[in-house]
Amino acid sequence: MFFRQVFDSKLAQYSYLIGCQQTGEALVIDPERDVDRYVAMASEEELEIVATTETHIHADFLSGSRELAEQLGARVYLSDLGDPDWKYAWASDPTYDVSLLKDGDTFRIGKIELRVMHTPGHTPEHIAFMVTDFGGGADEAMGMLSGDFVFVADLGRPDLLESAAGYRGMMEPSARTLYHSVQGFLELPDYLQVWPGHGAGSACGKALGAVPETTVGYERRFNAAIAAAGRGEDAFVLSILEGQPEPPLYFARMKRDNKEGPRILGGLPHPRGLSPAELIELADRADVAVVDTRTDRSAFMAGHLPSSLYAPMDRTFNTIVGSFVEAGVPIYLIIDDNKVEEAVRDLVRIGLDDVVGYATPETLAEVALSLPLATIEVIDFERALEISRQPATHLLDVRRMSEFRAGHLSGARCIAHTRLVARADEVELGARQLVYCRTGSRAAAASALLRRLGHDVAYVDDQISNVPQSHLETGARVGVAATA
Repeated sequence: MFFRQVFDSKLAQYSYLIGCQQTGEALVIDPERDVDRYVAMASEEELEIVATTETHIHADFLSGSRELAEQLGARVYLSDLGDPDWKYAWASDPTYDVSLLKDGDTFRIGKIELRVMHTPGHTPEHIAFMVTDFGGGADEAMGMLSGDFVFVADLGRPDLLESAAGYRGMMEPSARTLYHSVQGFLELPDYLQVWPGHGAGSACGKALGAVPETTVGYERRFNAAIAAAGRGEDAFVLSILEGQPEPPLYFARMKRDNKEGPRILGGLPHPRGLSPAELIELADRADVAVVDTRTDRSAFMAGHLPSSLYAPMDRTFNTIVGSFVEAGVPIYLIIDDNKVEEAVRDLVRIGLDDVVGYATPETLAEVALSLPLATIEVIDFERALEISRQPATHLLDVRRMSEFRAGHLSGARCIAHTRLVARADEVELGARQLVYCRTGSRAAAASALLRRLGHDVAYVDDQISNVPQSHLETGARVGVAATA
């Protein structure tokens, strides 16, 4: 059996390519949308992708299953379980060869068998796959493709249908459903390998480990979320729902599009290089998004195209752009030539396909010769504490609410940077906003967004660990806890 785990470090997402080397057939599990990568990997191993499947309707990226069906004619295996509201609508399209799966169903790719195990809780339709390599002489499963059910050191969060997709009243029932799914997991043999859908950094859990795979026995012994299930259903529900990070705004759109069917990509967008004159024409335009990807945030604060957003080309790139830019808005990048394709792949994975053009930092420097670049004032926490006492000056903490409750500047309010667009009307126009986070990274992106929205902003580029304990308070004041 050929087995390859494919990791997207920015979305902390694992997809899998499994092939039967005896028959030359291959299957992709939970593919992302730029499917040319899987085709190339399979070709290198002299395998042909004949099928695709996914563990559930994803919220954090656009699935590539429909793309593989369209481009390769691959058979698609999809869950037919759970709530009627969460069925794959696009599966009814007769254009595609779709097999709908129930608990206990099996299918084969060559001599490799996958058996369906219904594991609801993260989502109602969620399934895992027990993988048996009959071609290798086995007659029992060697591992489980667990999707967003069981991670290394964590479980998939059960609140997203409510906190991301807006289905009120789903959070606690989903957590109770997850509790019962865990009981089934604990009946599996200790030796069984577990291949999860995400690793550390994903917003689909709160404490995911960075190790790429695990076993049932290890998780039974050391997974804190599973340990909470050992204290009873009510204790588990309280534990699993506490401290979950605010989901990025684009999660609701991903959920909808993966249900209805992602738009067929066909191939990657090819943004064109812009001249200085063309870049100048984009300054202060509200109908486009100019995204500055320079990793030196001090350089951005010192000079950027007016009204541009800031999303450094690092692990935060997808999350920031997905949270700040709506689908269909033309996107222009400030980016090095050798990073353009990487950025395009990052964006199409979250459904932002309209990447129209780009300009290099060198082109931006040429623009500065004829157009005054915008700047944002940079301060440290000592200065922020001084000026926060002035009239019409507000402290804005853009960390997660769980971080805020653990310790924040006295008098600050909290709006997570991933939810800032949806709650922008809570930020008072005309007041000066002192924007901070833990290290300055999230605050840099939030400061650029608020400036684009017309706010007077000072960016706190400092470590919150530098703040004297006497200036911090814990808990949350009434009115700052809303995250929907």
